[in-house]
Amino acid sequence: MSEATLPVELGIIEGYYGKPWSWRARREQVSALAPHGYGFYIYAPKADAYLRKRWQEPHPAEFKSELKQLAAHCRDLGVRFGVGLSPFEIYRDFGTEARAALGRKLDELDDLGVQDLGILFDDMRGDLPGLAATQVEILHWIAGRTKADRIIACPTYYSDDIGLEVAFGRRPEGYLEDFGAALDPAIEVFWTGEEVCSREYSPGHLARVTGQLRRKPFLWDNYPVNDGPRMSPYLYIRAFTGRPASMAEHLSAHAVNPALQPVLTRIPAISLAESYRLGEAYEYGAAFRRAAAEVLGPEMGAMIERHIGLMNDTGLDRIAPDVAGRLRDRYASFADHPGAREVLDWLDGAWRITREMMEAEEG
Repeated sequence: MSEATLPVELGIIEGYYGKPWSWRARREQVSALAPHGYGFYIYAPKADAYLRKRWQEPHPAEFKSELKQLAAHCRDLGVRFGVGLSPFEIYRDFGTEARAALGRKLDELDDLGVQDLGILFDDMRGDLPGLAATQVEILHWIAGRTKADRIIACPTYYSDDIGLEVAFGRRPEGYLEDFGAALDPAIEVFWTGEEVCSREYSPGHLARVTGQLRRKPFLWDNYPVNDGPRMSPYLYIRAFTGRPASMAEHLSAHAVNPALQPVLTRIPAISLAESYRLGEAYEYGAAFRRAAAEVLGPEMGAMIERHIGLMNDTGLDRIAPDVAGRLRDRYASFADHPGAREVLDWLDGAWRITREMMEAEEG
């Protein structure tokens, strides 16, 4: 199996809270990961209000121009381009006005050249009668109007995690089964696993979810994403574990939700592709070292391995000030490298996400 040939379709879904990547960083990410087999890129940052709380408004012209350039860059590299739209609680009143606004938004996305259209019903109230049926009605309406050749829906309850019910209300009885039974089989469905941020996936779990949804899940993998007050003090740079290559046969695709740091994200992202490529021969420590050397260069790659416990496990809030100072000095010597600048910014608290910041981005 060549490096770019993987047993499952692999890609990035830019679905985090917090400061969005630059347009240049997005293009560079596509260029860096495409040779490793990453075949799609879905743009869906929570901070883009025109896809969330202001979804009925068109993107500004300059913003739209950048999106078109990103779409063209993806096409040039043979990578599918997608956008994730969150029409906030449109299922509460899917009447004439809502349909007209949604039609205008679909026209805008068609103009961008969207191939993968994500319709995201996550982070919305869900303890409502007829939720699954109304959401399916909306998705079928969209399918009849969009030019995108693949639609991926994110249900309101996209995980077994009880935290979703705490945040968005008690899930309706049989919600996933009703959603899957009524939904056109051509429409894919996102799923994050047993938890919102799942530690691991098993073929047995994925087979059970396939039965509920009546289709293989389109995995939304929340690693190495590090948004939110609890996770933003960490740099999740360890290689992927808990994703056995054997789960490929139970997935329609595997989407990685990246970290706030685009360059450092590449280390685990490359390791995941290696895991699928090597199967049972995969070793996560060796995969980390190879990916870190590729992304950061041999010298800085070896240095960040020595500090992986501090960054990935200890976290910014528990690193002693004198230790943080020594880390700054060491990475400052590589400050011309964008990966080192991400570490320095992290040490300075530039990537920290508060609850207030997240609430401002929620629809």
